Amino acid sequence: MKLRDLVYRLYARRVEGRLDHDAVPKHIGVILDGNRRWAKASGGTTEQGHQAGADKISEMLGWCTETDVEVVTLWMLSTDNLDRPEVELRPLLNIIENTVRGLAADGRWRVHHVGNLDILPARTQTVLKEAEQATHDVDGILVNVAVGYGGRQEIADAVRSLLLEHAEKGTSCEELAEILDIDHIAEHLYTRGQPDPDLVIRTSGEQRLSGFMLWQSAHSEYYFCEVFWPAFRKVDFLRALRDYAARHRRYGT
Repeated sequence: MKLRDLVYRLYARRVEGRLDHDAVPKHIGVILDGNRRWAKASGGTTEQGHQAGADKISEMLGWCTETDVEVVTLWMLSTDNLDRPEVELRPLLNIIENTVRGLAADGRWRVHHVGNLDILPARTQTVLKEAEQATHDVDGILVNVAVGYGGRQEIADAVRSLLLEHAEKGTSCEELAEILDIDHIAEHLYTRGQPDPDLVIRTSGEQRLSGFMLWQSAHSEYYFCEVFWPAFRKVDFLRALRDYAARHRRYGT
């Protein structure tokens, strides 16, 4: 073992030992950013970068299990990403499909898709549906895989679903306008029934949400990490939790 690795492990153990598990976020959203830049810096291909990022996911979920996190939302593919050239998009979708299959086969996670299924290729839709069905009764961390996800798209889909529901009931637009509140829309989000994210982590140094969970993150805490996602380490994760625990959440008050 190299000296640097030994020092890193000792430091990670020290940070973890001081972590207050009662102050750990129950729902963490993660923007998995920097795969392509990591690959470029490492002299690899874009596909290798996406694969390295995918390989990091189960490791990170293991850290979440150790620290009593209950829900994790992983932004794996945005609606904007679907506009990438086919030569990049197809391998990326293959990697996502294999990753979702792996999460389902692991047996420790309950997989749930968040996003617009209709805009995804048929094979990707099938993989997501099968993973969700296969893990429905798993008593483990709820893992939301955000594939074909966009925050604006989610809100538009929620409003559309709400309108269709009330149209079937015979509710007029005027009647709906009289009773409409934020809970009505929340009940039609992709994450309905789940707690909102307490903490949103974005890797790669970018300090923006890019449309991630726009509705749900209204009162979330944010942690921006300089490291590219494939290089994200346990100590980076623990630092994010430590930073979160040190904050005083105001929930807009």
